[in-house]
Amino acid sequence: MEDIWNSDPYPKNTNWKQSQAKHSIRPARDPRDTSIILFPGQGTQFVGMGKELLQYPLVKQMFDLASSVLGYNLLSLCLDGPKETLNKTVFCQPAILVSSLACVEKLKATNPEAINSCIATAGFSVGEITALVFAKALTFENAVRLVKLRAEAMQFASDMTKSGMLTVFFGPNSKVNTACADARRHCEVLGLENIECKVANYLYPECKVIAGNIEALNFIEKNAARYEFRRLKRLPVSGAFHTNLMEPAANVLSKALKKIPIQQPIIAVHSNIDGKRYRNSDHIVRFLPQQVVKPVCWEQTMHILYERNPDQHYPLTFECGPGSSLKSILRMVNAKAAHKCTLVSG
Repeated sequence: MEDIWNSDPYPKNTNWKQSQAKHSIRPARDPRDTSIILFPGQGTQFVGMGKELLQYPLVKQMFDLASSVLGYNLLSLCLDGPKETLNKTVFCQPAILVSSLACVEKLKATNPEAINSCIATAGFSVGEITALVFAKALTFENAVRLVKLRAEAMQFASDMTKSGMLTVFFGPNSKVNTACADARRHCEVLGLENIECKVANYLYPECKVIAGNIEALNFIEKNAARYEFRRLKRLPVSGAFHTNLMEPAANVLSKALKKIPIQQPIIAVHSNIDGKRYRNSDHIVRFLPQQVVKPVCWEQTMHILYERNPDQHYPLTFECGPGSSLKSILRMVNAKAAHKCTLVSG
């Protein structure tokens, strides 16, 4: 078994010190015989999700178990809404976790080899916890408890400071960092406390998500032309996730993770913090709480997983969960890899 992991983890004919591929596992076999599974995050939920998944083994039991932990009927909320309730952080995060794992059950039933040949997994924000369940580092029940706590803590932190998130589409001459710095200074002039404005999500080369105080985001929207932004889009969330404003939530998660058994992942799970894979269970306990205050380095993670020479083949990729956001982002980062990506939803 040991030999299959001994191939060079970086593309041939490249400077390995500069290659992101060295941070991923590349088995010494045809990449087309391997798979990578990705899990989406908050914002992908929709009323009706899960309906087509109930035909697969264990799915109904998963929703029932989650409902008993959460204290409300999760399946009913996913199937019937209302949308306004499902979209709330405290509800949508558990819904996305369970629905994404239900999609794994669909994949097991329809394409079991995709599961057996999986060499790595990653998830966007709350999707990282889904990935840890898939890699058997967390049990399903403990993951539901953890996500419930995470969502409640993030909502509590959001309620402490009026804040939000803003998607920024930009070009080579745009000034993202300058805009954030100017927005923070604007908040200082207003006399605000707990000032924050920074990049919270790295999505693809010409798109990032900025998060911070509402006043900071308003400033950037009003001055978009000055920073040569192409387009801005406010996200329907009530907090500046993945910034220092989520510090109260990080503290809650840190305490909780010390009480939950964490196992060594059976496959590589790549962290949102730097795109690199978790080394062991202790690494998960230390790094996972930081995820809510650190930017999601998704673009960097995609480079680590998919960077290779033009003559090399790509693994099959499966996006398990509601929506198609991760395939869309992958297309902007690596179109060839995205061509091998299949959506598994329901």
